[in-house]
Amino acid sequence: MPSGQLVREVPRIELTITRLAGQPVMRSVVVDSALVRIGSHPSNDLVLEDPQVSKFHCRLARGERTWRLVDSGSTNGTRICGVPVRDADLVFPESRIELGDSSLRVQELGSGTTEEISDALNCGAIYGQSTTMRRLFHQIRTVARSDVSVLIEGETGTGKELVASELVTRSSRKDKPLVVVDCGAIPANLVESELFGHARGAFTGAHQARVGAFEAADGGTVFLDEIGELPREMQPKLLRVLAEREIHRMGENQLRKVDVRIIAATNRQLDREVNSGLFREDLYFRLAVVTLRVPPLRERVEDIPLLVSHFLDALGATDRRHLFTPELLAAMAAQPWPGNVRELRNFVERLVLVDDSSFEHEASPAVAPDAAWQGGIDVPFKTAKEALVGAFEKRYLQDVLEWAHGNVSKAARKAGLDRMYVHRLMQRHGIERPADADPGDSKSVPPSKS
Repeated sequence: MPSGQLVREVPRIELTITRLAGQPVMRSVVVDSALVRIGSHPSNDLVLEDPQVSKFHCRLARGERTWRLVDSGSTNGTRICGVPVRDADLVFPESRIELGDSSLRVQELGSGTTEEISDALNCGAIYGQSTTMRRLFHQIRTVARSDVSVLIEGETGTGKELVASELVTRSSRKDKPLVVVDCGAIPANLVESELFGHARGAFTGAHQARVGAFEAADGGTVFLDEIGELPREMQPKLLRVLAEREIHRMGENQLRKVDVRIIAATNRQLDREVNSGLFREDLYFRLAVVTLRVPPLRERVEDIPLLVSHFLDALGATDRRHLFTPELLAAMAAQPWPGNVRELRNFVERLVLVDDSSFEHEASPAVAPDAAWQGGIDVPFKTAKEALVGAFEKRYLQDVLEWAHGNVSKAARKAGLDRMYVHRLMQRHGIERPADADPGDSKSVPPSKS
């Protein structure tokens, strides 16, 4: 067994089809994997040839304590013992699931199988001690060694960008360009130019030729963040590029070969989007050669103490550990955390600031004078605090980017932050790279050129 890994025994389940498209049958399959996709499409782990079953109907995921059933936005719904469910834990020794005009019996087997998980409590900048996260760490380290396309699924704030960063850092392309494209932040009429570039005069305002993300990342990696936001009309063009590995700039007929690895991330369930016709099925399969799921914080609350400790270390506030009493940690574990790890980090930062006795009197030297706390109760506490933290983030980023001459990678190293996180903060605060930005920063698409 390779170092850094553990082998643990996990229970297996048996899925038995007892009715298929209204006809009684008896067909069983034993499942060893942690995720089982069920539907009528041939790519599913369990295929049900039933016209009332959606292409991607539902999925079964092995959690910390039991198996979980999640409906994938199916047309006719998923039921347990006749009760419609969208998300439910299965009850053993036996559960019965109904999909369309078909039925399944799910049983947990006494004998188990084994799986490999990481024995570490972190994978780079990603922290977790739960089995779910350590399974993800092992998957990251395994997948990073290949060049396959990867789709990262997870709710907002779970750390999808960090997973993408680790895949790049551990890959053979780690020293090659990495270009990030936030599909949800680009106006629809500029997406094609952003991805593939354009020739001079290709459209009104195109005064210079421009290199697109795929061309800029040649030899390296393109990270398509929030790929679920990609306009429907752009999806066939992206599909062709993924299939042929060649692009042409808008306004040009010349084909340009590109050698890139594709990593995509989404806070949506793309199988749901396929069912509803909002996302192309063939593009989905091109992107999701391997799918990594980043769990929400509510599914791994045992990681909260470790995350709090990590955030305090990052903030240089280890002397504030006493604030996080066992009672507070227990209360935190009971919260839903809709913003996930990002919301948890914000909570830790705010609590640390509130406890600072000098907070109301002294501004941090990194914060501009006009951003310091000036007193007054004209706005709610939460609003005032968020404004102060936001002002600090913006000023700090502006200063560190100026120090790095616009080189985001260099600025991120100086700040002790992940490059992708710096990019997201820049976008959040509307910060552009300085005019004298260092062109050697492979993180960003190069400026227009003739």
